[in-house]
Amino acid sequence: MDDSDSDEELTRAIALSLQDQLTSSRVPVRKKDIPSGCEIVDLDSEDDAPTNPTVAQNERLHSNSTMEATTATPSTTAHNFLGLNRKAMEQERLARKRRASISPPPTRKTVKLSSSLPPKVTTAVTDATVRPNQQASILKQEEPKVRLDSVKSTISNTTAIGPMFFDGVVKKTWAFGHAREEDITIDEVLQSTDLKLAVLSSFQWDVEWLLRKLNRSTQLILVMQAKEDSIKRQYERETSTMANLRLCFPPMEGQVNCMHSKLMLLSHSSYLRIVVPTANLVPYDWGETGVMENMVFLIDLPRLTGDQESARENITMFGRDLIYFLEAMGLHQKAIESIYNFDFSKTQNLAFVHTIGGAHSGKQEPWRRTGYCGLGRAVERLGLKTSEAVSIDFITSSIGSLNTGFLSALYLAAQGDDGLTEYEWRSSSGTVKKDRNIQTIKEKVHHHVDESFHIYFPTHDTVASSTGGTSSGGTICFQPKWYNSPTFPRGLLRDCRSRRKGLLMHNKLLFVRPQSSDEAQPSTSLGWTYIGSANCSESAWGRLTKDKVSKAPKLNCRNWECGVLLPLKRADTRAGSVSGLAVFEGTVPVPMMYPGEEYGIKEPWFQGEEKSG
Repeated sequence: MDDSDSDEELTRAIALSLQDQLTSSRVPVRKKDIPSGCEIVDLDSEDDAPTNPTVAQNERLHSNSTMEATTATPSTTAHNFLGLNRKAMEQERLARKRRASISPPPTRKTVKLSSSLPPKVTTAVTDATVRPNQQASILKQEEPKVRLDSVKSTISNTTAIGPMFFDGVVKKTWAFGHAREEDITIDEVLQSTDLKLAVLSSFQWDVEWLLRKLNRSTQLILVMQAKEDSIKRQYERETSTMANLRLCFPPMEGQVNCMHSKLMLLSHSSYLRIVVPTANLVPYDWGETGVMENMVFLIDLPRLTGDQESARENITMFGRDLIYFLEAMGLHQKAIESIYNFDFSKTQNLAFVHTIGGAHSGKQEPWRRTGYCGLGRAVERLGLKTSEAVSIDFITSSIGSLNTGFLSALYLAAQGDDGLTEYEWRSSSGTVKKDRNIQTIKEKVHHHVDESFHIYFPTHDTVASSTGGTSSGGTICFQPKWYNSPTFPRGLLRDCRSRRKGLLMHNKLLFVRPQSSDEAQPSTSLGWTYIGSANCSESAWGRLTKDKVSKAPKLNCRNWECGVLLPLKRADTRAGSVSGLAVFEGTVPVPMMYPGEEYGIKEPWFQGEEKSG
């Protein structure tokens, strides 16, 4: 069985592993009625959406007061909208109202966070297990069980408002119980006080938790996985009374099994914030249980003044590829058109890299624009293409059925190859395959992969010794059958251990840099980083094959993914002045211990082990 068979098994395995850990403890939600009469606005709208006149315009969907940990019976509704049980939520609201005059029990332990925490968002976790809902299955899912001591951490009442990241920035997600450094909270990302419209995509969802973060006036478009039409209609019925919410279902016909991309388009009065996280829209991915960390790319695009709009022919490559991706997803055209009303000039030196689910072939050669072929195209167009050897460090939270051929294709893409080199090695005639020069190049690439391509994934021991223990590893995925395959490159694996002690990683990062550190012959190439949703698998990056009818290249992609490619700053590429991944400091925070330890006799973490841990 190859990697193409892994998606549905992976989806089921995640769902079942999390569902097996159902508990009765949860953090209650304050969800009020969504106002009626709201219409979806475009990203450029400066008008406030109408709200229920009986409710203050900017009232939050969550309470600023401390949330008490209570006990509630989990819903058994199989196909309720991603676990959004309105009846249970109303019962919880009434229960909290009855308890309003009762002081919460004293906390036994207080974690004091640094003064740089955003103002006045209060969170209390009292011996509670906080559980997100898993989008991988229609069934309600639960977060891996994580018990924390009674903790009350108070963060101030308002998050800083306004554009801050005009040049783009990469940050770690905030993690409960850890000092703040180069990190950001979900509230700081959303800046919900004046958020007009949010386009949100994710693989896993906790809708109740998400709605607590937003104002009732915010318009929402949720981009979700739903392969069957019956599930799409189900979701539409269940959200039909939520007038400020629309759903978008990217095409998932045929081989496509996973809508895995994570993307936020956050429209504010004076700017559009584009966010590409590695995190799903669940609390533990955003550090609220203190067991998992992720990374986030953010950039704020100013709104153009007056009647100005970005000329379509002059918009940056980043903007064109973003729009291409949104159109392929089927996002509402009005929202897409409004993107031209923002200034993309600061994205000139960035690339939006994606994988669009499906088969890509034809006269326009769409295969060049997506998957690992699109990655190579982005490297080339940013002027980063090189024939020099490169070192690759791939941090991943899921591994597929890997072999030297697929990793060679990724390696060549990292050098700026469009995918044809490795494709021709596989599909050319016997005479070409025996060509000595081609064989020499092929052997050289395979050697570089063996020596300089490292895959960071946690060992079983690393997961077991983490803050959450084995029960927190349900979304870190690797199957024994892949690892035990005779063609799996075990020697490339490195233990993935966070610099923030005890945290596990859900990151998907590529660090690519020239191998040469010879000061006498400094490298002429620049390194770069990818941050996004794509893990280390063929399903995430695609596979270039020969179309049986046209005999032309065809790219098969089983997932939807997206990410951003950021070049190293030239000042950071001084050969010999720094070593290893230190060259990326200042461009992207390096989250893991480097160099990673080789596995030796240790075993990787395998999905399903959280149930026996």
